[in-house]
Amino acid sequence: MVIDPICLMEIDEKEAPAKSVYNGQTFYFCAEGCKKKFEEDPEKYIDVEKKE
Repeated sequence: MVIDPICLMEIDEKEAPAKSVYNGQTFYFCAEGCKKKFEEDPEKYIDVEKKE
């Protein structure tokens, strides 16, 4: 299980509807909308994920 960095929903990475690779790391999303938001400003959301 992984956390969607946008909405913080826990999702199964094997069943994630969307994913994106940034700086060699794969991020998984519950929906295309979350992926799009992430790709507009990935640094903003990576910082949030590191704090948890």
